[in-house]
Amino acid sequence: MANADLFSLGGETFASRLLLGSAGYPNRGTLLDALKESGTEIVTVAVRRIALSGDGESLPSLLGGSYRLLPNTAGCFTVRDAVLTAHLAREALGTPWLKLELIGDRETLYPDIVQLVQAAEQLVRDGFIVLPYCTDDPVACQRLADVGCAAVMPLASFIGSGRGILNPSTLEHLCSRSAVPVIVDAGIGTASHAALAMELGASAVLANTAVARADHPVLMAAALRDAVRAGRSARLAGRIPERLFADPSSPEIGMIGS
Repeated sequence: MANADLFSLGGETFASRLLLGSAGYPNRGTLLDALKESGTEIVTVAVRRIALSGDGESLPSLLGGSYRLLPNTAGCFTVRDAVLTAHLAREALGTPWLKLELIGDRETLYPDIVQLVQAAEQLVRDGFIVLPYCTDDPVACQRLADVGCAAVMPLASFIGSGRGILNPSTLEHLCSRSAVPVIVDAGIGTASHAALAMELGASAVLANTAVARADHPVLMAAALRDAVRAGRSARLAGRIPERLFADPSSPEIGMIGS
């Protein structure tokens, strides 16, 4: 199915619909093994929380030859900080791709939608391919698409919570009407969450904590890989409608004794 169902994003195509973060792993060896096992082609890196250069091999240089790097503006709380961080990332990493994070509340880590739209609009004008972390509000997502974002990345639940998709009906509605790809971001905790996101119509899933802090990160990476593929296949196949009562799967006409 991979060749017939490529994922288009930012003017490029990818075989995998699973994006992974690079933070929180017990060591770099585990990170590299998990990324490889997941089949991912896009990896996020937090510009403000990693060394872009210096002694030893930096994380971007370690990953850049094998993956499409997606720098993010994690830790930014103002438009000014987000824009400055974005330009730093583009200069340092040589990529216009950007996961735009602009947090409005330190406790919930919810995005500030008003500032997010402002920053996205400015960065799109500056030539960035902007993928904003946002709420699952269809109006907010429409605003972000209208200013030129390449995709929207609504949260499933609180960042790092592992609670999965708290509002499945809202997410399904959002996916059905979005003019840009919907990448479910934040709150994914296990394989079933990723599968459900894809069944609801998401274009892709981004996970970090679910893999990095699993008891066996490499095994969880493989599980998420398979779950995203299964969920996507189920969406394309078209599920049967739910019923209130039993509906026999075998015909009753022609049964012995009838």
